[in-house]
Amino acid sequence: MVVRMLKGWCGILLLLIVFMGVKAQNDLGSTFKTQPYVSFSDASGGFPLFGNGSVAPLIVAENDYSGVHRVAAHLQKDLLMVTGQRPELISKDFSGLKSAVIIGTLGQSSLIDGLVTAGKIDVSDVAGRWEVSLIQVVENPLEGIDRALVIVGSDKRGTMFGMFDLSAQIGVSPWYWWADVPVEKQSELYVKAGRYNLGEPKVQYRGIFLNDEEPALGGWVRENFGDFNADFYGHVYELLLRMKGNFLWPAMWGKAHADDDINNAILADEYGIVISYSHHEPMMRAHVEWSRYGEGLWDYTKNKEKLDQFWTEGVARNNGYESFITIGMRGDGDEAMSDDRNIDLLTDIVANQRRIIEEVTEKPAEEVPQVWALYKEVQEYYDMGMRVPDDIMLLYCDDNWGNVRRMPDDKERAREGGLGMYYHFDYVGGPRNYKWINTNPLPKIWEQNKLTYAHGVNKLWVVNVGDLKPMEFPIQFYLDLAWDPDRFEAEDVAKYSEVWARQQFGENYAKEIAGFMDHYGKINGRRKPEMLDWNTFSLLNYREFERVADEYNALAAKAAKVNEQIPDNYRDAYYQLVLYPIEAAANLYHLYHATAKNHLYARQGRSMANQMADSVRHYYEKDSLMTHYFHTGMAEGKWNHMMAQTRIGYTYWQQPEFNVVPKTERVSVLSGAQPDMQVEGHGAVYSSESDRLPEFDVFNQPSYYLELFNKGDQSFKYRLTSKQKWVKFSSAKGSIDDQKRIYVSIDWDQAPVGLNEAVVNVKAGKRSMDVKLSAWNPSEAQKAAISGFVETRGYVSMESSNYSRVNETDAISWLVIPDIGRTLDGMVAQPYRVEEQVAGEGPSIEYELYLRTPGTVKVHAYFSPTLNYPGGEGLHYGISFDDDAPVVINAHADASDNAWYQKVGNSIMVHTSEHSIESAGQHTLKYHMVSPGLVLQKIVVDTGGLKNTYLGPEESFKK
Repeated sequence: MVVRMLKGWCGILLLLIVFMGVKAQNDLGSTFKTQPYVSFSDASGGFPLFGNGSVAPLIVAENDYSGVHRVAAHLQKDLLMVTGQRPELISKDFSGLKSAVIIGTLGQSSLIDGLVTAGKIDVSDVAGRWEVSLIQVVENPLEGIDRALVIVGSDKRGTMFGMFDLSAQIGVSPWYWWADVPVEKQSELYVKAGRYNLGEPKVQYRGIFLNDEEPALGGWVRENFGDFNADFYGHVYELLLRMKGNFLWPAMWGKAHADDDINNAILADEYGIVISYSHHEPMMRAHVEWSRYGEGLWDYTKNKEKLDQFWTEGVARNNGYESFITIGMRGDGDEAMSDDRNIDLLTDIVANQRRIIEEVTEKPAEEVPQVWALYKEVQEYYDMGMRVPDDIMLLYCDDNWGNVRRMPDDKERAREGGLGMYYHFDYVGGPRNYKWINTNPLPKIWEQNKLTYAHGVNKLWVVNVGDLKPMEFPIQFYLDLAWDPDRFEAEDVAKYSEVWARQQFGENYAKEIAGFMDHYGKINGRRKPEMLDWNTFSLLNYREFERVADEYNALAAKAAKVNEQIPDNYRDAYYQLVLYPIEAAANLYHLYHATAKNHLYARQGRSMANQMADSVRHYYEKDSLMTHYFHTGMAEGKWNHMMAQTRIGYTYWQQPEFNVVPKTERVSVLSGAQPDMQVEGHGAVYSSESDRLPEFDVFNQPSYYLELFNKGDQSFKYRLTSKQKWVKFSSAKGSIDDQKRIYVSIDWDQAPVGLNEAVVNVKAGKRSMDVKLSAWNPSEAQKAAISGFVETRGYVSMESSNYSRVNETDAISWLVIPDIGRTLDGMVAQPYRVEEQVAGEGPSIEYELYLRTPGTVKVHAYFSPTLNYPGGEGLHYGISFDDDAPVVINAHADASDNAWYQKVGNSIMVHTSEHSIESAGQHTLKYHMVSPGLVLQKIVVDTGGLKNTYLGPEESFKK
């Protein structure tokens, strides 16, 4: 708790410093918490980038890198968009200029080196560093020039990043082209006097992987560019640089980056984008190239000579370009190489690949950047003892669902080649494909990658972004996080969302839009849309399906209201970044909710079953209409094909060829009035087996429904009565054509003390049905003695962050991660790298609760689906009540594929322990940290009444 408060105030203070005096769209730069140096009005001593109706010219030395000249042309265009005037871009003959923007790379630009020699700029904190940008107002920099804004890079990318940082600060979003974010015109632009060092990245290589790019991205590219050529990739490279990215795994489903267009590789090197090939594409050759040019089998035991030749050509083609060579070998088609674990063979392959690298590059292999991806079964090779030379980077991987698989030990952290992480926002594979829209909550990205960084993985971060377009928000967050993970504390994630929303949409709606982005990410993170069906949520227990569908519907209504208010020029950007993913996902929830009700109603014989079948068809058609507008109406059809990914009708891991309307049932409506009833909590129609409502209690003061419905084609009248006058009804009488819910509640001012029974009589048409209920109303003295969470309906449900106390040590504290849970927050012990503790002797979290039911109880602990990343037996935790000895549970005792499917598919792992409660009354539940890394989201104590749901019951009343 102490950690959370201190870090929270520090984060807020830093954000206030960043926001003070800064106009809309000027507080993000290209990275979070960038110091603002641009003013939209005349600043004392500021440099007039655009003042008195003229824009300062841009000067780049002729001998600077071609990529620097290229990015300077982008800056020129950005200034045109913001000011309405195109600045001159000059490489020589500076006569007549009184002020200018001088841009250049240290050690490459004659202009910049001349300023250093003349003592005009101090580069002591820039020289020799990686990708550092210095921005400074300089007096009398060159003969005839009175003042200049100087942008200096320690290297080529440092110069480019400095220019694009300036673009971001004047109001050009990285997504101005990729998401049609408007660029607001400004009448003045001033760079504040001072010296601004943008710092060095904490992760050396930061990038994305275009993958699973059919049918969406592929269809769009072919329509607009003809192929995955340099015209297309130029937009990708520019986007990466605007977000301070420098690394790319190019698209690979039937694509070959350098073979499709050799200008792809040439342009990437010019832009400073480091090209590598994916985890199963060794030696700078795309997988599809083997089908184009390879001879014989993709089998090193049978076709070594041809494979060596194939790889030699790949390295030679890319020789001289900045790249990372993937080494190793997987089977044909991104599969395991063989059923056995042939470590000797793979070791021999790596040795031969390094020999090829030396022969082609004429350099020692250890001087050529290489990466070995520990992906899927390759991780098993490594765990079984396979090793590669120390200069090769080890690329760790997540499980394709955003959960890191393995973290390095001290020996691995000392590797010369460094360590990387391959992460996923998109995936094709089990338990289900997910690649339609963004389903990646920022708190989870933050937590798993902060864990990664804490373990020394800082050479390369690359994330699979699928088609790129649906992942705009998490891509920018990921790259900003990679630039400097130390800037981001848990409390900063929500603030980041607001800053991001401000950059895209301005000040007026930033807070609301940030809330929308966080909320829909959270809901989609609970369950990937592709994994939804009519059985996901409970239709009967705790009104779960109704609650989650209503939650999304309310979110969609709020987002639609902002869409009506936002300026017209923002509508296209708002639709693709905010409104479409919310409305389309909300519609999907309605589709499956209607399907679930159709199935229930058909079993019950309700006439409304047919109306629900019609609703399913309506929502299915609405999905296609929204897609059609995204493709043809929005942005004048610019993004046709980009939402072509199927998402409705999955039956196993692979996508259906087409969206498939869910199966529904229709009933034959009976003649006349045919009343019946469903009692809340029961799926069957009224009978002696389903004639009791859930328990009422004075703490929660709930209401429960009786749903009267018709199986026939004529209306009927109804009337509800009870001899107990403290029982109330939302509607005591009336007439019903199809169905109606009547809510039963308690007048607690009139209810007697204690646990009391009552009966509700329901007359519907000619039927008379009695429904039982009980109401718990303890005395005032009993209420006063109760503290903490209160057991009702046979369970206690507690969100992890709503604890009573935390117990910490000098070395270990507790951190709240806001909004990481499926329903609320998460609690994790810090730091990540700490020894295991003895349960009962180390840190713990305490929850006060009042239990009404003694005996054996089950404690269900809900965790983020953390993997056994340290290896060994698994991560452990402990649970105890009062002064009892803790029960220690291994969260990874079941290491089966099925257990993993359940964890990632449900976005949770739930583990259960049993405990004996001797007496009713006050108790303290203690959660004990044993292993670091487990993120506790929720605890549910089942005293015998817990019902099955996807999310677990809502949090219990806390007194």
